[in-house]
Amino acid sequence: MNSDIGRFSTAPAPYETEAPSERPAEEQKPPELVYGSAEEFLHEQLLPTYVRDVDGRAAKWCLEWYFHPEALSRVEALWRAWEHLRLDGATGISVWWKDHADHHMNVLLDPRGPFYKCDMQKHRDPEHLEPKTAPEGWFPDVRTIQP
Repeated sequence: MNSDIGRFSTAPAPYETEAPSERPAEEQKPPELVYGSAEEFLHEQLLPTYVRDVDGRAAKWCLEWYFHPEALSRVEALWRAWEHLRLDGATGISVWWKDHADHHMNVLLDPRGPFYKCDMQKHRDPEHLEPKTAPEGWFPDVRTIQP
């Protein structure tokens, strides 16, 4: 097992470091990512640390999770938030678990969530909501409205 799993930055808290505006622009480079993709993050960080009994009744998962647009978006959001919050050595890990991992994983694993039609052996395409288009003029394109 990877000994880095669950490890966040040991860097000082943001209030202990020099403000970005005080450094020259050439030094303000974004931090290097730990994971190169949401999938790598899922396999190497998220699922090894977020262990649950996925029995199909209380929790569901799809082995082909990447065919579910909602799952893709939520895993991407979890990865991006983790990459950002890992840099906060004070409360980053707590904020990530409380505000991101627990929320999104509860939705993803919910038996009525995005994997509701799947089971651990077979992926089934989700049924997408098909709304009607509102009457003309109800939702004007705000990009074209002059202030």
